[in-house]
Amino acid sequence: MTLKTESTWANAGGTLSVLTHSSHAVGGDMRFGVFAPPQAASEKVPVIWYLSGLTCSWANVMEKSGIQHAAAKHGLMIVAPDTSPRGDYVADDEAYDLGQGAGFYLSATQTPWQPHFKMDQYITDELPGIIFDNFNADPTRQGITGHSMGGHGALTLHLKHPDRYQSVSAFSPIACPSNVPWGRKAFSAYLGTNESDWEQYDASKLVAKKPSNAMILIDTGDADQFLHEQLTPDAFIKACKDAGQSLDYRLQPGYDHSYYFVSSFIADHIAHHASVLK
Repeated sequence: MTLKTESTWANAGGTLSVLTHSSHAVGGDMRFGVFAPPQAASEKVPVIWYLSGLTCSWANVMEKSGIQHAAAKHGLMIVAPDTSPRGDYVADDEAYDLGQGAGFYLSATQTPWQPHFKMDQYITDELPGIIFDNFNADPTRQGITGHSMGGHGALTLHLKHPDRYQSVSAFSPIACPSNVPWGRKAFSAYLGTNESDWEQYDASKLVAKKPSNAMILIDTGDADQFLHEQLTPDAFIKACKDAGQSLDYRLQPGYDHSYYFVSSFIADHIAHHASVLK
């Protein structure tokens, strides 16, 4: 595996890098971003995995959220994978919410998606080895967060791997994808029409079966245009309450779904992770 550095910048006292490599998990080239805080120059630091939403890539969080400043303050490395495999050889759809840019952090079982759409395997099985072999990162201290589709990914991957991702948070997550248009469309295409196969990728279903010991932090804006149709936080809140899952859910007045919202509360989320991982 050849790891290539495409770009690197001095940033917030640390270094922001964009790298590419050939991925066995998705069967093609992948790109990701890494912010190494200044503390990583002399010691192994905790890692926060940031999963982005529909149509996004590594760039959205690194360019729009200001996450690097909070991460530098607390000495946390930020890893931002892409949201799907990409390329002419990868299946796609004209719609923004299916195909390239819309991997939904799952392993597809249906044609034509199955050969490449394995983003959960990429993030949990392949990319960590690259990070821990090439950066001064501590594999015993990991957290996970994300926005929208990425919030869905963060919640599900934490609930499946609670010992690995010891801290977890999400911005505007698609919290019950089995019951909303975005999720039903993606799950039907990637996983087929048997809805029992969807449950392993639905945070509300997962937490009902096996809550974690973590405190989950979620922020959503009450002016989010997708709040009631696509995000449906009430379903996840109820599932957490019924299962005894610790949850700090904050409905932020006046905020929408954008990175103006994310940037307003990213420091709180990084501090949340730091309190667990430091």
